[in-house]
Amino acid sequence: AEYNSLGQVFMKKLAIGILAHVDAGKTTLAEALLYKSGKIKKLGRVDHRNTYLDTHEFERARGITIFSKQATLTIGDMDITLLDTPGHTDFSGECERTLSVIDYAILVISGLDGVQSHTETIWELLSKYKVPTFIFITKMDLSQKSREELLSDLSANLSPQCVDMTDESEDGEEHIAMCDETLLEKYASGEKISDGDIKKLVIDRKIFPCYFGSGLKLDGLDRFTEDLDRFTEEKKYPDEFGARVYKITRDPSGVRLTHMKITGGRLSVRSPIEYTPHGGEEEIEEKVAMLRRYSGAKFESVEEVRAGDICAAAGLSGTYIGEGLGIEKETVSPFLEPILNYRINLPKDADPKKLFQRLKELEEEEPLLNIVWNERFSEIHAQIMGDVQTEILCGLISERFGLNVTFDEGSILYRETVSKPVEGIGHFEPLRHYSEVHLIIEPGERGSGVVYENKCPDGILAGNWQRLILSNLAEKQHIGVLTGSPLTDVRIVLISGRAHVKHTQGGDFREAAYRAVRQGLMCAENILLEPYYNFRLELPGEFLGRAMSDIAFRHGSFTEHESTPGTSVLTGRAPVSDIADYAREVASYTHGRGKLSLRSDGYYPCHNTEEIVARRAYDPEADLSNTPDSVFCAHGAGFVVPWNEVRDYMHIEAADISDDEIKPIEPKLIKKNLDIDEKELEAIMQREFGPIKRRVYSEPEKPFMPDVKTKKYKKSLYIIDAYNVIFAWEELAAVAEYDLEGARHQLCDILANYKAFTGRDIILVFDAYNVKGALERKFDYNGVHVVYTKEGELGDTYIEKLTNKIGQDYSVRVITSDGMIQLQAVRSGVLRMSASEFKAEITSADLEIAEILRELREKSRK
Repeated sequence: AEYNSLGQVFMKKLAIGILAHVDAGKTTLAEALLYKSGKIKKLGRVDHRNTYLDTHEFERARGITIFSKQATLTIGDMDITLLDTPGHTDFSGECERTLSVIDYAILVISGLDGVQSHTETIWELLSKYKVPTFIFITKMDLSQKSREELLSDLSANLSPQCVDMTDESEDGEEHIAMCDETLLEKYASGEKISDGDIKKLVIDRKIFPCYFGSGLKLDGLDRFTEDLDRFTEEKKYPDEFGARVYKITRDPSGVRLTHMKITGGRLSVRSPIEYTPHGGEEEIEEKVAMLRRYSGAKFESVEEVRAGDICAAAGLSGTYIGEGLGIEKETVSPFLEPILNYRINLPKDADPKKLFQRLKELEEEEPLLNIVWNERFSEIHAQIMGDVQTEILCGLISERFGLNVTFDEGSILYRETVSKPVEGIGHFEPLRHYSEVHLIIEPGERGSGVVYENKCPDGILAGNWQRLILSNLAEKQHIGVLTGSPLTDVRIVLISGRAHVKHTQGGDFREAAYRAVRQGLMCAENILLEPYYNFRLELPGEFLGRAMSDIAFRHGSFTEHESTPGTSVLTGRAPVSDIADYAREVASYTHGRGKLSLRSDGYYPCHNTEEIVARRAYDPEADLSNTPDSVFCAHGAGFVVPWNEVRDYMHIEAADISDDEIKPIEPKLIKKNLDIDEKELEAIMQREFGPIKRRVYSEPEKPFMPDVKTKKYKKSLYIIDAYNVIFAWEELAAVAEYDLEGARHQLCDILANYKAFTGRDIILVFDAYNVKGALERKFDYNGVHVVYTKEGELGDTYIEKLTNKIGQDYSVRVITSDGMIQLQAVRSGVLRMSASEFKAEITSADLEIAEILRELREKSRK
């Protein structure tokens, strides 16, 4: 053993996951390890419903593991946190999440059944997460298969590097040496293979040590645990804090717990953690309120955890599964995906929208659920791995929320992708907002999901806006336009965008980016994808013809193999929709002698696209929450431009996509589109009112003398009590609460648009009565005459003086809801208007502008 500076035995800190196909004997082996370590005094049994780790009543009732749990134990010089994972395919998402935090895995294989369909899925996950793996073949006391047969099965279906470590002959050592060229040279030169050599092979996944025994009888456990100690080593961690979140739960009292592995430094109670909440844009800081180390159903509260520890932290309200904290910035996305969609049927007295919000708690704990609100039918849908999971969910909803729900029969969860690159354009420019985004949507690798990249040229768009666009894109599940199914296997590339120096806000780019994706999909060649199963069908030879005919009828493809004389094997893949229920039919016509194994094989083009599209009857243009249309602005009012006309209005040139390749270009502004509002407005003004005169505000002693005309919008003078209007209009008052200067600018912009259209002269009076040292200021803002009074002079006083000088001989109107100023206006013989009445007049003018523009566009098209 190694010793530390205090002379104490050095304990390796290891996080080890234990995984298996359902009923392979995993829980029994975990129980045996706990018993051998002295953690428990008596062996529990699954059939007795008293195992240490299967603590939930659902697990004990069904005899399977449903929720991943942990136990702490000591074996030899190892301080182990053992993570037990579900073996049923319906809960494989729970299994996958633990792989991001374990150092080593124990894969349990049943000696009765060998490698099964879900075993291969687990093997793929272990490979994806690069987890060093030990294999324990259990139930050898019941198995009729020899070690050689089982090793041959492992070699054929998992890896040729599966090595029997209990074979101490020269052949066994040679098998180990052949797993690495350098080690083979060393072995050939006569050198012995050391424990360090094997340890490195295990870490590099060049060897998978295999052991045989029985968890129930405790056979083979001693050799297995000895080698587990010999051939493992503790990871070296950095000093800076880092952690990986792998699970979210709530304890019986409702406390939200973030389960994580510490991957660097240490974490203490009351330590602040900065992180970005799920769906958020900016980091927040929260303090850890409590730290727990669980073992089975029990836990101990601790003040500090260190690198290598698995713990649960309370006090973090927005963390999510897969998130990295501290130095672990990268988020881990799941490999497995649900393939079925279910509608949740609620009791008659239940409020669907309220329950939807509560069900999102379950989605935090099981992200693959993807709880979705169907606005069209006011229904709640859930994406699920299989029928067993629906039963467990019904129980969890009853247990947690006191509601008895049921699930409809599941429907296939389709996906959509594109066949060729296409450019998507989104523009969002209602009044006081501005953003434009250009994206390329192109096919990605199968199984890659949605990948985001940034190729926006420097200098076109500020880096903070670019990062925000990518963040906004990543936070949403984008759906296709054929059936409204989730988008997958695409690469979305940001190539250009435009912001306004004053009017662009963060949410504007979210709107533009979402619209760009949808607009691009409307222009794309779309492909509907459906899930496929990889199957293995073993049956007596006399039924081979029937099986081949059935597979072809179910739109599957296959290859024939011969396993033993008189037995045939078909392997291949087929659509989930057609082959999912075939196992019962196989059992029927083979009289129980046939066996069909299925495992997920990802998504492929749908075999009956037209039928599915017609059945779904999805209208992408009617889906207002995922609109492909853009919003442009003219004369202070936004108007919607249909997706197929956006290119006629966009402000940035389109990209050059030819021969299915993106040719990077420096985007240029389309000036005729950019300036169209100003040019159209000026033409309208000149026709209606003659040349526009822009005058600078003069001294108050020489008041404006506007010409009175008989037209609807005749030349007249409006004197406006600025602050009264700001706080009377809800949208300006909301801005003024946090940005008074911004509210002043917005009011000036509104009045400038109004003045330009109506030709009215406007004097906007801001009260600076309480501003120390303020001098009277007068200036012109886009034709609006702005006055800031001097210190000690009320706006009321200034307006009263001005109205007295102008008198009743001119068309003058005072805009205010202040009763005192209105009374002064009456005494002066001028008209008055409330702030709300003035707002209605501005709205009316905006509508007239929009109508004039519409008529002009119709004339130009003709």
